[in-house]
Amino acid sequence: MSRIAVVVKGYPRLSETFIAQEMLGLERRGIDILIVALRKPYDPYIHEVHRQISAEVMYLPEYVKDDPARVARAKRWAESQPTYDGAKALFDADFAHQSNADRQRRWAQGCVFAHELPEDVTWIYTHYLHTPCSAARYAAHLAGRKWSFSAHAKDIWTSPEWDLKTKINDAAWGVTCTSVNAQYLKGLADDPEKVELLYHGLDFSGFPLPSDTTSQRNGSGDPVRIVSVGRAVEKKGYDDLLAALADLPVDLNWHFTHVGGGELSDVLKSKADELGLSKKITWRGAQPREEVISTCQQADLFVLPSKLAKSGDRDGLPNVLMEAQSMGLCCLSTRVSAIPELIRDKETGILVEPGAAEELSGALDTLIRNPEQRRTLGLAAAELVRNEFSTDPGLDRLAAKFRKVL
Repeated sequence: MSRIAVVVKGYPRLSETFIAQEMLGLERRGIDILIVALRKPYDPYIHEVHRQISAEVMYLPEYVKDDPARVARAKRWAESQPTYDGAKALFDADFAHQSNADRQRRWAQGCVFAHELPEDVTWIYTHYLHTPCSAARYAAHLAGRKWSFSAHAKDIWTSPEWDLKTKINDAAWGVTCTSVNAQYLKGLADDPEKVELLYHGLDFSGFPLPSDTTSQRNGSGDPVRIVSVGRAVEKKGYDDLLAALADLPVDLNWHFTHVGGGELSDVLKSKADELGLSKKITWRGAQPREEVISTCQQADLFVLPSKLAKSGDRDGLPNVLMEAQSMGLCCLSTRVSAIPELIRDKETGILVEPGAAEELSGALDTLIRNPEQRRTLGLAAAELVRNEFSTDPGLDRLAAKFRKVL
């Protein structure tokens, strides 16, 4: 039986459990896959879902210098193929727009990918429209395979329009996980019907139902436990959250726990020191999913202050919000990207404007003081997300598309 190649930037990655969840769901629906990763893992943990995936993994050289002999063999092979001139013309056109080492690296990875692609792989499916898609597209043309994509967030909003248009028009079809994304990508496509909205949703089997008891913590006694899970990067807005926490009344008792690694971790810790918040914050770093779930179960309020990064990067539909809501945890977030598709303001959570630390602080103050409001919003969120954001409908649709071509 034939397989599809699923292309990702790195594997396994803690921040991409939604992709691992999709891979496992496809396997369980009888779709055989080969995982192709542009880099090896660097996270200190893996999730249980990664242990359940049985697919073989092919690692491409992250840099040409990592294995120059392997790259040289692949390029010699590519030059002997009848598909070479067409594929090289695609690369040359892209290189005319973006003449840098990164684009050359994607061509090298594409050559290795195509050279080593098993014969039983008949379709290439790439997550993200930026670097993984470039390598996958070149490989598809060299190997004579058709390909499709799944677009998410950073790959869309930090890629130039010419690159997105080129890839969308070249692909057989594509899916994306928010209606905001779908509207934008359809507007770039010669054939808008190529792009479909497909929520990747969440497999709730590993997440406990909301607790039967209501926390009575209101900031006057034991500290209200605030938690956030996310990478310490600009688009997550943790600088705004620190400013908002610093603006809370001094007599309000709270404690904030952050879970996640990221390039701004040290910067945020230093900022917390400057604001005099360090004694009220626990920085836990990257943690396995079991620890994330345990931390959320013990929390009273989940906060994700997402915003637009200067690069244009932004969140899509953050899985961490769905995970927190599924457990009945009240969520406070922002009106960015697709988050309003998930959180209905004042019905299933609270939304504030992105980058508005003062407004965020006011919402925190209100929710910290009102355990009954937190409970009401959390239960409503759990009901909505479990009913409307299950992973199964999207996986069924995706598996049906692959069955047509395998």
